[in-house]
Amino acid sequence: MTNRILIVEDEESIRGFLKINFRKNDFLVFEAGTGEEGVVKARQERPDVVLLDVMLPGMDGFAVCEVLRKEFPDMGIIMLTARGQDIDRIKGLEFGADDYVLKPFNTTELVLRTKSLLRRLGGKPGGEGNETVKCGAFRLEVYSQRVFKDEAEIMLTPKEYMLLKLFLENQNKAFTRDELLDKIWGYDFVGDTKIVDVNIRRLRSKIEDKKSTAMYIETVWGTGYRWRKEH
Repeated sequence: MTNRILIVEDEESIRGFLKINFRKNDFLVFEAGTGEEGVVKARQERPDVVLLDVMLPGMDGFAVCEVLRKEFPDMGIIMLTARGQDIDRIKGLEFGADDYVLKPFNTTELVLRTKSLLRRLGGKPGGEGNETVKCGAFRLEVYSQRVFKDEAEIMLTPKEYMLLKLFLENQNKAFTRDELLDKIWGYDFVGDTKIVDVNIRRLRSKIEDKKSTAMYIETVWGTGYRWRKEH
């Protein structure tokens, strides 16, 4: 199946260059020059992944990311930004982006990182039935990638789902941030460990009973995180 990608970038030269390179790699490419147009195209075409520039006229990339993540939890989102400050990268992750790439970027690396993201988003088993992972109040349906707590469905991003599945399958095991980066984002991920902390914080906000207390995902000081087995 051909992968579908939407490029939301206001600079026509960059957009055209990306379009050529992704087409060479057998992607079906859609494009948009503004944030508003990007939202419309995403709703119309339902791409597998969106390359989203932060600095867009009108509706900026953060606002677009927030809308797309709410409407399409399974859609991959990679943010493109010329900004180097940590706060801007973290802001994009807080809005639900799966990855970020700083301009100027290497196009070959961007294509590879997009393919890596798609492999992780598409990792559904092909067997019969609907395998489930259960732990206390939580139930994960692996084939459909749906998550329930006390039979109420929780809407998670792909990375949040993968983190939760990893924790439930390895209860009480402490994972370092580097291990989580390797298992969830892949060994070829180029970035810092803040992306782990941001996604853990987002996941906690959706599954914890009390926002101020980590009942399920514990912080292991000096190491990383683990799932409390008694739950």
